[in-house]
Amino acid sequence: MGTAEQLAAAGVGFGDEVVVPSYATAEAAEAVRSIGALPLFADIDPGSFCLDPAAVARAVTPRTAAIVPVHLFGHPADLMALRLVAAERGLLLVEHVDHTEERGGSSPRQANAAYLTSRLTGVVTPVTAPGVVHRYDSYVVRVPGNGRPDRDAFARALRARGVRCRVPVQTPVHRMPSFRRELWLPETERAADECLALPVEEEMTRRELQRLVSVCNGLGGLVPLAAA
Repeated sequence: MGTAEQLAAAGVGFGDEVVVPSYATAEAAEAVRSIGALPLFADIDPGSFCLDPAAVARAVTPRTAAIVPVHLFGHPADLMALRLVAAERGLLLVEHVDHTEERGGSSPRQANAAYLTSRLTGVVTPVTAPGVVHRYDSYVVRVPGNGRPDRDAFARALRARGVRCRVPVQTPVHRMPSFRRELWLPETERAADECLALPVEEEMTRRELQRLVSVCNGLGGLVPLAAA
């Protein structure tokens, strides 16, 4: 069963709140709204980009009925901690499968990710929680700085040099017109400003990986707007 069906089968519906991440696609929030419930957005862990259990606990209200974590970019959400929050508050927990995510997980993709992580400088490479297997559906780095212009300038400079890249989450769900909420999720906002997905596909050759590293490192991290 899909997320909406699982929630509905458990009796979640009109008037209930369901905690979902805003830093993701709108799929989970749409599933919640499709059964008449209200998406309740909580902040993310800055390392995994998935729901932060502590933020979830803070967001819960008497109307909250369930938590719907989303595994993002191939890094699983912290289900153990989220189950503890759910158990303490008497909430349902339903894992959401985001069908818009790439499905990686092959050894070549993970080997490519390891190569990039060991050689990239000037960007913050992905973090993997202890004991977790990262599938690297996407290889998402941070371009740290003072906000979106730094990341976007870096992306334009990469593309100008023939390197494919994309912003993995263009707009957090709580800022989309159909879901707009007046709330501040600092880690979500920071990730939306800093994150960039670099190519890591299984079919990439070592030469392509070396060129990717060379171009990224040659830019030296932040790129002034005028240089892009």
